[in-house]
Amino acid sequence: MLLGNWSVRMKEKTPDKPNAKPVAELFMTSYGGVLQGNFGESTRFGEPVADVIAERLPVSTYFGLLTFVLTYLVCIPLGVFKAVRHNTLPDDLSSILIFVGYAVPGYALGSLLLLFFSVKLDWLPMGGLTSEGFDDLSPWAQLKDLSAHTFQPLCCYLIGGFAFVTMLMKNHLMDNLSADYVRTAMAKGVSFRNAVRKHALRNSLVPLATNVGHQVTLFVTGSFLIETIFDIDGFGLLGFNSVIDRDYPVVMGVLTLSATLMLLGNVLSDALVALVDPRVRFE
Repeated sequence: MLLGNWSVRMKEKTPDKPNAKPVAELFMTSYGGVLQGNFGESTRFGEPVADVIAERLPVSTYFGLLTFVLTYLVCIPLGVFKAVRHNTLPDDLSSILIFVGYAVPGYALGSLLLLFFSVKLDWLPMGGLTSEGFDDLSPWAQLKDLSAHTFQPLCCYLIGGFAFVTMLMKNHLMDNLSADYVRTAMAKGVSFRNAVRKHALRNSLVPLATNVGHQVTLFVTGSFLIETIFDIDGFGLLGFNSVIDRDYPVVMGVLTLSATLMLLGNVLSDALVALVDPRVRFE
């Protein structure tokens, strides 16, 4: 609608109508407040964009934080195990499971989980983050309800990152274990366990540290496909619906916040690399 208005005003710029404004000026008039953090009001909700985003951001952050913590908490030890047990039966079996999981998109897994656990077995709820009357439940009942609603979406969020982080950890650890400095340490009498823990492991964490910034952006913005399947009113679904409904103030707010998070994530990655790698120093 706004783009259409710009086109109309551009066409109206004739010698008889010298007051018609150019596109750049119209854009700054409509969205100049974005540079000051003022995104205006949502044309769909009739509320300030900041309030619309703030209402949905905690939902995606909740799933993103769980995904981030569980991914690194499980995949780093699993990658170390696969590297030291390379070409053994546990390594081969875990690789099969990891790559099968990696080949299944998260939204496809979500449909299968809903069909099996929610429709056929009726064990888990169909969607949403909480049930009706959640506030009236006891703390223990609230925890059970939240866990039941979290399980299936969380599996969908985890499935892709598990394979990437695990194999990244395994491959870089294997490269470091075959490096000269590790062989030299073992030749001096350092045990294999200490060589892995004190020498190779720290250097293998550097590629994971560089990937943290990207993960930070993802765990806040979420996935609109997963949120759509499970009817989770989060940040990703908000951005998708805003594009469909041409709610341009919200689109600008979503893009600005995503870009800001990406920049902050890159700064965080650089800081973590400097923390892990003693050769990197800020001057």
